[in-house]
Amino acid sequence: MTGAQELVDVLVERGDWSGFGALDLLAAAAAAAALREARLDPAAFEISALFTDDAAIARLNAQFRGLARPTNVLSWPAFALAPPAPGAAPPPPPGYGPERESERKPGRRVALGDIALAAETVANEAQAQNLALGDHLAHLIAHGVLHLAGYDHETDADAAVMETLERRALATLGIKDPYG
Repeated sequence: MTGAQELVDVLVERGDWSGFGALDLLAAAAAAAALREARLDPAAFEISALFTDDAAIARLNAQFRGLARPTNVLSWPAFALAPPAPGAAPPPPPGYGPERESERKPGRRVALGDIALAAETVANEAQAQNLALGDHLAHLIAHGVLHLAGYDHETDADAAVMETLERRALATLGIKDPYG
């Protein structure tokens, strides 16, 4: 792969993802849009995305979060990035920033983390909310990528920041506001 597709390493493990479109293109576009809105250069990072089913995501959710049930998206950040205060932006990943750009080798990317998504849960949510499958999946990918970048929604202030970034990222992809 070249260009934006190098950003996301896609593995389709399980589940019926046939109605969602080209997963590699959708994942790359959504991840790049989220990173740009977070003021991070997509060319500097790589992300792994696991596309699986509800049973597998339930096992992962139980193992890593203690919740033995399926969920739509899980994230495993490579760095412990957190905002310094509620509603603030998290710091950039170590070694990243405009002052470090000249040090980066062309084509070398920093692993930002991993996300996993569950086909049945994503499809059921899209249907329940009357959303196009690809649009809802793009939203969840953007959401997961923002978690990798250190954003969260544990407080109202943090949720407002994260939702604003999601809205703006999705708007650049021509996807309507998922919160509107």
